[in-house]
Amino acid sequence: MKARNDRSSRFGGLKVLRVDSSARSEGSMSRRVADELIEQLRERDGVVEVSVRDLAVEAPSFVDASWVNANFTPSEERNEEQRAALAESDALVSELKAADVLVIGVPIYNFGIPAALKAWVDMVARARLTFRYTENGPLGLLNGKRAYLAIASGGTAAGSEIDFATGYLRHVLGFLGIDDVHIVAADRLMARGEEGAMRHAHAQIDRLLPVPEPLAATA
Repeated sequence: MKARNDRSSRFGGLKVLRVDSSARSEGSMSRRVADELIEQLRERDGVVEVSVRDLAVEAPSFVDASWVNANFTPSEERNEEQRAALAESDALVSELKAADVLVIGVPIYNFGIPAALKAWVDMVARARLTFRYTENGPLGLLNGKRAYLAIASGGTAAGSEIDFATGYLRHVLGFLGIDDVHIVAADRLMARGEEGAMRHAHAQIDRLLPVPEPLAATA
């Protein structure tokens, strides 16, 4: 993306899908980092249209046998019950496809991602919709998107050998065709404190999303 995104100006706005997964609505560090990321996107790219998927408010269903059977049935052969079983997943996939940029809030719980976020991944990882199998292996179908992971943790250092969240999400997003993935971490809160962790996150945001300098006035 350039200082003024071509796609944003041409189509009326950069479409951002924000996915929050912290169980806390108040006092959540991953939500604070996501707030800052989106604010910086607005400052840098101008018009930003944000859709919010809050998994703490409306947790996705878990995949079950009826979902699996419906998903493996060719779309033209599904009955009404099978279409209903996939309706939630279809809506989440459509929401994801419509986005130019993802901002995913990720608190690290017990070294991994929250259960609600894993359920969301399972709902949007759909063969023939977001990836497909080829003779050379799986091929992601969501190319051309960018993702930011707003990470927060109490003691786990982002990217360390005990962080099983960021590596997993990088891999699964890449599996879906989203290879342009950036980490912004307010991590090690127990050591840094909240404000220290936020300063650390701010520095990363400034590097990733530098705001253009104002144009000098001309006579």
